[in-house]
Amino acid sequence: MQLQLQARKTILIIVLIISFIKLDAQKTFPHNGVYDEREGTYAFTNATIYVSPTQILENATLVIQKGKIIDVWTGAIARVAPTDAVTIDCRGKFIYPSFIDIFSSYGMPEVIPNIVGPGRGRRPPQFISNKKGAFAWNEALKTEFKAVENFSVNEKDAEAWRTAGFGTVMSHRLDGISRGAGVLVSLGDERENEVIMKPMAANILSFSKGSSTQDYPSSLMGSIALLRQTYLDAQWYATTKSSEEKNLTLETWNNVQALPQIFEVSDKLEALRAGKIASEFGKSFIIKGRGDEYQRLDDMKKMNTAFILPINFPEPYDVEDPIDAQQISLAELKHWELAPSNPARLATSSIPFAFTSTGLKDKKDFFKQIQKAIDAGLSEENALAALTTTPAKLLGVDSELGSLERGKWANFVITNGKIFSKDTKFYHNWIKGKGFIVNDLDIPSLQGNYNLIVGDVNYKGMTITETGRDLSVLVYKNDTTKSKADVVQAKNNITITFLPPGDSMSQRNNLVRLFGVYEGGAFKGRGQLANGDWVNWSAAPTSESLPKAKENSKTPPALPRKDIGEVVYPFNAYGKTESPKASRLVIKNATVWTSDTEGVLAGTDVLIEAGKILQIGKNLSPLNAVTVDGTGKYLTAGIIDEHSHITVSKGVNEGTQASSAEVRIGDVLNSEDVNIYRQLAGGVTSSHILHGSANPIGGQTELIKLRWGVSPEGLKYTNAPKFIKFALGENVKQSNWGDDNRIRFPQTRMGVEQVYDDYFTRAEEYAALKKSGKTFRPDIELDAIQEIIEGKRFITCHSYVQTEITMMMRVAEKHKVRVNTFTHILEGYKVADKMAKHGAAAGTFSDWWAYKFEVYNAIPQNAGIMQNQGVLVCINSDDAEMARRLNQEAAKSMMYSGMKEQDAWKMVTINPAKIMHVSERTGSIKVGKDADLVLWSDNPLSIYAKAEQTYVDGIKYFDLQDDIKLRDAAKKERARLVQKMIQAKKSGAPAQPVIARQGRLYDCDDIN
Repeated sequence: MQLQLQARKTILIIVLIISFIKLDAQKTFPHNGVYDEREGTYAFTNATIYVSPTQILENATLVIQKGKIIDVWTGAIARVAPTDAVTIDCRGKFIYPSFIDIFSSYGMPEVIPNIVGPGRGRRPPQFISNKKGAFAWNEALKTEFKAVENFSVNEKDAEAWRTAGFGTVMSHRLDGISRGAGVLVSLGDERENEVIMKPMAANILSFSKGSSTQDYPSSLMGSIALLRQTYLDAQWYATTKSSEEKNLTLETWNNVQALPQIFEVSDKLEALRAGKIASEFGKSFIIKGRGDEYQRLDDMKKMNTAFILPINFPEPYDVEDPIDAQQISLAELKHWELAPSNPARLATSSIPFAFTSTGLKDKKDFFKQIQKAIDAGLSEENALAALTTTPAKLLGVDSELGSLERGKWANFVITNGKIFSKDTKFYHNWIKGKGFIVNDLDIPSLQGNYNLIVGDVNYKGMTITETGRDLSVLVYKNDTTKSKADVVQAKNNITITFLPPGDSMSQRNNLVRLFGVYEGGAFKGRGQLANGDWVNWSAAPTSESLPKAKENSKTPPALPRKDIGEVVYPFNAYGKTESPKASRLVIKNATVWTSDTEGVLAGTDVLIEAGKILQIGKNLSPLNAVTVDGTGKYLTAGIIDEHSHITVSKGVNEGTQASSAEVRIGDVLNSEDVNIYRQLAGGVTSSHILHGSANPIGGQTELIKLRWGVSPEGLKYTNAPKFIKFALGENVKQSNWGDDNRIRFPQTRMGVEQVYDDYFTRAEEYAALKKSGKTFRPDIELDAIQEIIEGKRFITCHSYVQTEITMMMRVAEKHKVRVNTFTHILEGYKVADKMAKHGAAAGTFSDWWAYKFEVYNAIPQNAGIMQNQGVLVCINSDDAEMARRLNQEAAKSMMYSGMKEQDAWKMVTINPAKIMHVSERTGSIKVGKDADLVLWSDNPLSIYAKAEQTYVDGIKYFDLQDDIKLRDAAKKERARLVQKMIQAKKSGAPAQPVIARQGRLYDCDDIN
C-alpha cells in the first residue's frame, strides 16, 4: 500500500512538471510569469528499453536532460542517475523510440482542388501560369513553396499523432508536380518556432499537377515531359546564369537538389517511371508508393532505392450480392488479400522502407494495420525500423532521431508490453524531453483470470482481456455458459455491470452492478443485485482453467504463404507465377505462309532456337527440341498492328498545345493491359503505340512486342527506329471541341500548315545553334523535331482529306523531310500517285467510313488502289477490339479489291514491318529473323481461323489450351476470394461498397 502511495506521488509530480515546464523555450520571446529554468532531468528506471530495433536492454535506465538523452544503461552496469533527476519507476514497462512519419501534410494549409466538369463550372484553355511573380511558366511547378513558411501547429491533429506513438513528422503540401521543400517538425504543443527540427527536410515531387488550373499537362506523359524539361532547364539556368530571364522557380529547384528527394507515385508502374527519371538525371528518389510494390518486386529491387509504404490496406468489398462481385476485377480481389504482405516481401528482398500513416481514415487504426503486416510475415524488428531508424536515416537526421542513444532527442514512448502486440497500452509519449500522457502510468493492468464471488454466489470465474485502451470482461457460470460485462476503469477504481450468465436478454432488468477497487492484484468492493440488495464482492487471481488472455506476440508466418494466393505476372487474370521461357522447338508439317519470296510452303517444318528462326525445311529432326505438331494447321509470321493505342496509361493525348513533341508514349506503357493478352489471342505480336490526334504535332511513339507478363521496359523493341505522331483534319483544329476551345492555335487547316512550317524552321535553326558551339538551352520538344529534319525520326501522320495530305507532303519536301506513313488516310486513293512519288507509305482501315464528316468520301477499295499505285500499304486497327481480328480486316481487301491472298496477308505482316523499318527482324518467316509466329487452326484469312499458339521471340505467350486452364484457374481464384471477403465481413471487418470500374480503351480522339 505504501509503495502504491509513493508511486502515485511520483506520478503527480511528473504530471505537474509536464503541465508547467516548457523545455528549450524560445530565448528571443518574452516570458509572462515566473521564469523556471529547471533543466528537466528525469531517470526512467527498471524498464525494458529498445535503444534501437536491434539493441534491447533489460532492467535498464534512461536518463534525459534538457530534452536530450544523456545516458542509457542496463541493470547489469553499476551506475546511478543524477541526484537531481526525477526518478520514474518503469518496472514491467517498455520504452521505445517515438515514431517518425516522413510523408504527411500536418500543419499545412488546405489545398483547393481544381475541379472542372458538368455542373462544376467551365473555363477556356489556360496556356501560361496565372501566378504573379518571376516564377516558372507552369503552375504545377510549385518548387518555391517552403512548408516551413506555411506551417502552423495544430494541437488537435498533433494529439492524434502522439496517441499513435509518433514524435516527429515531415510535412509538406500535397499539391503539384514539384511541391517544394518539406519541413521536419516535432509533435509538441509549443510555438512553430520551437517545434521546427529541420526547416528544409526534403524536396517533394509527383506526377500529379494538383490544383493547377493550367491545361498543360493533361496526361501522365505530359507530367513526365515537364519534369524532364525542368531538370534540363535548371541545369542550363545554373550553368549560364542567364540574363534573359529571372526564374525564381528554377533557382529554388537548383537549391533543393541537395535535399533528400521524395517522389510520390500512384502505383507500381509509376514507381518504375520515377526510377527511370532518377536514373536519367543521376538522382536517388525515395519513392512514396501505393502499397502494390510486391507485384513488381524484382524490378523494385533493381531500382536500388528506398520506399515509403502506406499501411491503408484495402478493406474487403461487400460482395454478398453476386452481381456486385462480378464488378470487381480479379486484380482488386487479389490485392485485398496480398497487400498486407507487401512490407514483408520488401524486407525479404532487402529493400529499405519506412511506414507512413498517410491515407488512413483514422490514426486509431494505425496499429491494427501494422499488426496486419506482422501477421502477413513482417518481423517486429523490421516494423520498428520502418518507424524509427529507417525514416531518420532517409532524411539524414539519424544522428538526432530514430534511436535512444546518447546525445539524441528524448523522443520515446512508454508502454506496458511489446509495442506491436494487440494488447499493448501506451502510457506516455515524450517528445524533446516533454511528456505527453496517453494513459496514466499508475493505471494497473487488470488482464488475467479471477475467481469472482458476489454475495453468496461463487461464479466459475471472470476473465479480463486488455486490448490497447479497451477492456473486455467475461463472467462464467460454467465452462460453456458466460456473459459479457460492461466495464469502466478509472485508475484503481472499477465498475462492472453484467447480466448473470444463463439469463436471456429479455431479463435485462436482472443486471448485477459492482463497484470496487483493485489492490494487491485483486478486487474487492460493494455491489447491488437486481432485487436491490447490497452485497460484498471480491475477485482474486486464479489459476483455474479459463480462456487465457491473448498472447502478446507471435512468430510471423514464413513467406511464401500457402494460405493466400500467389503473385502473378502481370497481376491480372491470365497472369502466371513465372514468365515463360524460350526453348528449342520445332513446329512440324505445317502450311507455312512465309510473307516472303518463298511464298507458301506446304508440309514444312520450322526450327526455333534462342528466339530466332534457325531452320526451315521438311523432315527436320533436331536433337533436344520440343515438337509441336502443325499437321493441318497454318504457320504465319505474327501480325503487326501499325496503329494502336493499347497499353497507354492516363491519357493518350497531350493536346493542350499545338506541339507536344516532347512527350513519349514509351514513358507511359502499361504492361498490365489485358488487351496485350487478348491481341495475342488474335495473332498480334507487335504493336506501334501512337499518341492521339488532338494537335498537329503529337508525341513520340513506341513500337512494342506483346510480351505478356514483362515490365513496361520489357515490352519495347531494342534499338527500335524512332517515330512521332503528326495529325491533320478536324481534331487538330478543334472543330468539335466546343465554344470554349477557340483560343489554342491553330483553328483552321491553314493554321495547321503554318504550325508545321514554323516548327521545321525552328528545328533547323536549333540544329544550327547546336553545331555553332554557342551556349543553348536544351529543348526536348525541338530535339524531337530536329531528329525528323536529320532523318533520325520518322513521321506517321493521322490524315483523311486529300488536300491536307498533299499539303503535308509539300511542307515536308520544302524542309527536305519525307512523311514515312499516312495513317487512316481514307482519301489516299485520290492522291496515291503523289504519295508513291513522295515515298510515303499508308496505314489504313479496311472499310471504315462515315463516322465523321471528313471521311464521307472513304471507299473500301482504298487499300487496293493505293497498292496498285506503288504505295506500301498496311491495314491497322486504331482500336483495341479490332486489333483482335486484323486477320479478317486484311481479308476484306480480297473481297473489295480482288487482291491476292498472299498480298492481303502481307498487309498485316511484312508490309507494316517494312513501314516500321524492322523488316530485317520480323514480319516474315525467314532464317535469322525473330521467331514471332502464329499457329492457326485454319487459313488465317478465314473467319473460322483461330490462333492456337502465338510466339514472340520464340516464347509461347498464348496457347488456346492453356487459355482454358487459365480461365478455370481465374474462376476458382475469384470464387475463393469472394467467399473469403464475405467471411471477413461477417467477422466484423468493415466492408467497402462496390464501385464498378471500366478500363479505358483509347483511340485517337480521346482527351483526358
